[in-house]
Formats: sequence, C-alpha cells, structure tokens
Amino acid sequence: MEKIKEIKEGIITKEKFEKGVREGRIVVLKNLNDEEILGLGEGMLTKINANVGIGEGSNIKEELKKGKIAVKYGADTLMDLSISNFDEVRRKFLNSFDVPVGTVPVYQAYIERKRNMDADYILNVIEKNLKDGISFATIHAGITKSTVADIKKFKRAIPITSRGGALLASWMLMNDSENPLYENFEYIAEMFKQYGACISLGDALRPACLADASDYAQFEELLNLGKFVKTARKIKAKIIVEGPGHIPLNEIEGNVKIAKKICDDAPLYTLGPLPTDIAIGYDHIAAAVGSAVGAMHGVDFICYVTPEEHYSLPDAEGVKSGVIASKIAAHIADICKLNYKVLDENMTTARRNLNWDKIFKCGIDKNLRKQKNLKNKTPCTMCGEICALKITERYFEE
Repeated sequence: MEKIKEIKEGIITKEKFEKGVREGRIVVLKNLNDEEILGLGEGMLTKINANVGIGEGSNIKEELKKGKIAVKYGADTLMDLSISNFDEVRRKFLNSFDVPVGTVPVYQAYIERKRNMDADYILNVIEKNLKDGISFATIHAGITKSTVADIKKFKRAIPITSRGGALLASWMLMNDSENPLYENFEYIAEMFKQYGACISLGDALRPACLADASDYAQFEELLNLGKFVKTARKIKAKIIVEGPGHIPLNEIEGNVKIAKKICDDAPLYTLGPLPTDIAIGYDHIAAAVGSAVGAMHGVDFICYVTPEEHYSLPDAEGVKSGVIASKIAAHIADICKLNYKVLDENMTTARRNLNWDKIFKCGIDKNLRKQKNLKNKTPCTMCGEICALKITERYFEE
C-alpha cells in the first residue's frame, strides 16, 4: 500500500482507500514481485493500459521495445495480446517490466486446440498464466449460446469485433456447447483469488461501430457481467469490468452510468470509447475524445488506441502516440472528477516565468526538452519579440 501514488499524494485517504478495496470499488494490481503498486477505481487517478504482443510479422524483440516505449511514456500496465509463442513471450514480458502485466488466456487455448478446446484445457491455460505471475487477465464469461443466437436474431451490423468473443462464439457454434468460461466462472474466480490476480471481465459483444452502440446484445452481456461481479465479490476475488467500444459521444455518459449501476461500481475498463467510425489512421485522437468523456463520468482504466487501430499492428511510434493521447485524456478527466490540477498549476507558473526546463518537465512528453533548444527567460519562436509575456511582465510583476 505504501507504493500507491494516490495515498502518497493525499488524493485519497488511507481509510477511504481501504474501504474502497473492501467493497470492491477499488482493485489493487500487483506486479511479478508481488508488490501492490497500482490502484484502479473510485477516487483513484485514471490509469492507462497499452496492448503489445506478437502478431503477424513481429517478434519478441520488437514487442519488448514497444513495451518499453509504452512504459516510458506513461502506460501503467501492459497486456500481452500475442497470438503465438504464448508461454515464451508471456514469461519474457513478465520478467522485463515492473508494471502489472495482463493476458487473454482464451487466445492460447483456442489457437492451440481450436475445436478440440474443452473446459479442462482452457482452465489449465488460465492457471498456467496465473502461475507465471500475471496481474490480470481478460475472461470473456458473459457471452453465451443465448447471446450468440440473439446476435443472429437482431442482425448486428458487425456481429463481433472482440477476438476472444469471436473465438468463443465460433467454438460454441461448432460444438453446440455452452461457453466454458460462463459455466466455470466460480472455479475461475477461486483460482484468481488463490494467486492474488484480478479478473477483467471481457466485453465480448462490445459494439464495433456506431450502428450497434447501446444495442440489445451489448446490454444482454452486461447483465451477465453484473452477476459475475457479485459472484467474484462473494469469493473475495478481485474483479474489474470491460466496457463498450464504439459509442456516440452523447451516449457515453449513459453507458458508463449503466455499467457502473449493473456492476455495482466495480472499476470500469474501456477501449476508448471511440465516438466515430471514420478516424482510421487517427483513431488515437478519436479514442482520446471518447476516453476523456468516459473517464470524466466514471471510467477508471483506459486501454490505449493507436493510430493503426483497425488496419495493422502498431509500430513503436504508434505505441508512443497511443499512450500519449490516452494520458492526455486521462488527465483531462482527472481534472474534472478529482480536481487534480496540481500539474496544470505548476505549468502555469513555469509558463509565466518562461522557465522552459520546468515547462517541459510539467508536460506529458518529458522527452521533448532534448529536442527543443529553448533558453530560459527567452520567448518561443511563435511570437519572438512580440511575446505577450515579455511585453507585459514589467507591468504585472508580483
């Protein structure tokens, strides 16, 4: 607890923090060294996750580099979304970073077994992840045979965009069987409690486009997630809830409040939300807009979105851009919900004094200072000799 930033900075009292943890409104993530280093939830600063991991055409070295860049620019956690070499990559990530690392075990179980994946195999894969020391994992327990049937019945524009959701849906249809994560959730929660890790309830039916936002399938799954929050809390397992994807800006507040209500104020983790479908190549900007609105109204944990979202695996620069955009969104929201203005107040003082060292130190990207040759007390090149601060400083000296 001594490592929790919000307690050290007086953002939340130790008593309120402990009460939030007891009631499940705050969840604490550990790292591989079993250090409680990160709080998610009510009264905490909004946190950022960065997704990394091996996809087509990438390798461990490249993904480790991306992970280091993500952490350097402010990612609070990393998720390994690899689709091959699962055990090797996961262990490499866990041993390379001090931040909490999460995974999506169903990727490994399905890709290794496909149609022959059964409940025992997926449960064994989950436990293998937990034994390795992951901090959290996405568990798509809310998607069922019934919800998959309803997708077909109500004819979604894009049926499923979640990879984990699509894998489980296809498995259920191929085998005419119920989702093993749904049927075995209580056992899964017991495992997570045993290892001190956190369940991240996956939103397998999050909307992939504005046309499907706030639809029947999304909320049908959400009701299942709410039940599982109650199950996990009875067992005293840590749990957070993943939220929607593409949502119009005017529907974000309502979606957040509904999710919080149904899931009894469990910490909420969203991908964006993305308030438009057309920002391809600039989805990190669209996501930042949606994330700021979502976090202002109660989202606790933001999964970054990179410029390459929707068309490719991000490169290192894309990871950097995604993290920075998400950090800006999170900070904007924290100003609203926590009155967290100390960094902005420090920036104001530094700007008034044209103290470039402090200006860049206060900024989101602290590495910019090395790139900009600006001397303290001198104007920037935007205004030069007609700098408003220099012209008026003699008249407004304190």
